[in-house]
Amino acid sequence: MAPKPYIFLIIALLFIFLPLTASIHFKLPAIFNFGDSNSDTGELVAAGVYSLEPPYGRSYFTKPSGRYCDGRLIIDFLLEAMDLPFLNAYLDSIGRTSFRKGCNFAAAGSTIEPPTARAVSPFSFRVQVAQFIRFKLQVLRLIAKGKKLHKYLPDEDYFQNGLYMFDIGQNDLAGAFYSKTFDQILALIPLILTEFETGIKTLYDQGARNFWVHNTGPLGCLAQNVAKFGTDPSSLDELGCVSKHNQAAKVFNLQLHTLCKKLQGQYAGSNFTYVDIYTIKWNLIANYSKFGFEQPIMVCCGYGGPPLNYDSRIGCGKTEVLNGTTMTAKACSDSSEYVNWDGIHYSEAANQYVSSQILTGKYSDPPFSDKMPFLLGLKF
Repeated sequence: MAPKPYIFLIIALLFIFLPLTASIHFKLPAIFNFGDSNSDTGELVAAGVYSLEPPYGRSYFTKPSGRYCDGRLIIDFLLEAMDLPFLNAYLDSIGRTSFRKGCNFAAAGSTIEPPTARAVSPFSFRVQVAQFIRFKLQVLRLIAKGKKLHKYLPDEDYFQNGLYMFDIGQNDLAGAFYSKTFDQILALIPLILTEFETGIKTLYDQGARNFWVHNTGPLGCLAQNVAKFGTDPSSLDELGCVSKHNQAAKVFNLQLHTLCKKLQGQYAGSNFTYVDIYTIKWNLIANYSKFGFEQPIMVCCGYGGPPLNYDSRIGCGKTEVLNGTTMTAKACSDSSEYVNWDGIHYSEAANQYVSSQILTGKYSDPPFSDKMPFLLGLKF
């Protein structure tokens, strides 16, 4: 008989009050990132799987940059704070692309579990780890030939001293709701995290020592999920978010936190920092007006008007024929007033707020506020 989902919750609670003992420092030579659209800086677009048109990128890059946002992502703000350049996508190798300070393997639509036939992205976590291994082998081969490419590639010791960042799992949960019951989704979570643990072990065996793990945000507050699963008012919470999506995210996060504690004790010389993205985003949505936003769930770039301005048939910037009429999903005039950009992804302004909270160190285990070598001048 398969163990009940609540058994995993009990086990997780036994660990959750044991703090992680080691902490990340911020004098980092390079960043290697793995994830989904929350941190994709151009991977899926470079692969030719999907294209982004204006108004994506308008708030910072002035044109689409491969990011599923009107501007910068959380990872961009974090790297700016660490005085590091934005990460180039692994597949974005046209021109004089530099990987000197790291590489980004994250791809929009990616999952921890192997992709299904209907998956948006073929670049699951396992594939991203395999890409990293190939990247490392190629780098070591090239730098062994001489110094000609030195300014474009990381030094060998960067692979051990660099920071390995992870923001993935959202699509595993969100996708499961289309075909599984709530109990089935809870039972799936340990399997998802077993796959994640396998990838972490592979990276550790490759020399990775510094791990920075984001948990998943409140999925039920994304307009895409509210539109699909929130038609019955009884399924919504006090903020207008789909309750069961957020419950699943909390269970996932509890078990992910437990896993980080376990790996910290298991892998000698490792440093794991677990970052509570869920609480930061929940606080933003619950107190949006306090932080200068006007819309916590309604979409800036979408179609359909209030209350969600989201229609799954027509993505941001796209033009489609709906019921015989040609329609375009256009952006609002001021995206800084919106938490949500396109129904699935946060606006640059929201990403800036989230990153500013991450960098307080208060939402991490272990906290790192005493180790921050920088002060931020963000508007929040």
